[in-house]
Amino acid sequence: MTNLAILGKKRVQGDIRVPGDKSISHRSAILGSIARGTTTVKGFLKGDDTLGTLIAFRKMGVEWRWEGESLIIRGHGLKGLSESEDVIDLGNSGTGIRLLTGLVSGFDQFTVLTGDESLRSRPMGRVVEPLRRMGARIDGRSGGKLAPLSIHGGNLKGLKYEMPVASAQLKSALLLAGLWAEGATELREPGPARDHTEIMLEGFGARVEREEGGWMRIRGGAGDDLVGREITVPGDISSAAFFLTAAIITPGSEITIRRVGVNPRRTGALDILREMGADIKLSERGSSANEPYADITARHSRLKGITIEGDRVVRAIDEFPVLAVAAAYAEGRTVVRDAQELRVKESDRIAAMAFELDRMGASVEDLPNGMIINGGKPLKGTVVDSHGDHRVAMSLAIAALGAEAETVIHDTECIATSFPGFEKLLEEATAG
Repeated sequence: MTNLAILGKKRVQGDIRVPGDKSISHRSAILGSIARGTTTVKGFLKGDDTLGTLIAFRKMGVEWRWEGESLIIRGHGLKGLSESEDVIDLGNSGTGIRLLTGLVSGFDQFTVLTGDESLRSRPMGRVVEPLRRMGARIDGRSGGKLAPLSIHGGNLKGLKYEMPVASAQLKSALLLAGLWAEGATELREPGPARDHTEIMLEGFGARVEREEGGWMRIRGGAGDDLVGREITVPGDISSAAFFLTAAIITPGSEITIRRVGVNPRRTGALDILREMGADIKLSERGSSANEPYADITARHSRLKGITIEGDRVVRAIDEFPVLAVAAAYAEGRTVVRDAQELRVKESDRIAAMAFELDRMGASVEDLPNGMIINGGKPLKGTVVDSHGDHRVAMSLAIAALGAEAETVIHDTECIATSFPGFEKLLEEATAG
């Protein structure tokens, strides 16, 4: 087991880049594999989760290779995938298993998808149930609510479906299944979940129709229009959030992170930190493959507690562990509601962050759908645990920077899931 030791009272400085966006990397691997022709991806995240998705497609007959830092995928269209001779293991990746469940449901073949112990405990029913309604035959533990999942695909029919939660993974799984389905697949999302799949589908040549009221539609056969292309993946704003928060909470700090993706459905954390009083500025804006990016600069700031609820939770769902750290360093009370989705991530992130921040001296109340953080109490270094969750591990490392004395974080191998090189980059940013 790997541990990480962080000495407190360090400032953060520098001009850095973070790895490519995980969500966009996953989708570039998936769509590049089912498009016709060559797809070149620059800035692909070489994390455990995204590499697992690439390996899954290799098992289904897709050829890909590295040329320097560029990923080259040779796609043969929707019908170019072959039946895997082995179980496909997606490791710890909820995005990987849920999106591939939708994708392979359209194939007239048999597929078994599984993952590690954590992934096998995470809910799959919200994806399985509507796919069954489309005609997929899916079995699994607890009646298909848990992986491993066995999927007999093919002969799907479109459906009209109001999603019960704002979930990019659910939406993406159904859109990918809809590429094969007879007729149209129509979805309504109740909130602003990230839209990378729709953007990338259109970039590859498919048409996603959008209507008022949150409805969207993809017509069967749209996958025949997918053609390989070149993609440059921006930096992951969820990864950037750790270093931005580090600069904001530690006196004398200022950091600039280059070419970070700033899709409006992913910038909830920036909006929340600004409302808390953070000094954050965006510059050098641009766009690549219809995904906006910018340089982001953050400086040490005095934060105040706020209430976070509703759609803002959806737009910052992956950043909540580190936002909890910011709230612990803020003056006053921060209340988080409508965040029950955090209970079913790689860990129960509400319980994990409440327990570990309490160990460090913060005052945190665990609520069924969120938490209350009474900020402003000095944090102290101690021994904490990642709970096997990459975002919890990195958030605790950021909390440790402002604490008194040393903090030791147990079980940090999981960081490689989304941010290979995190420890080295943190060491460089605090070297001064």
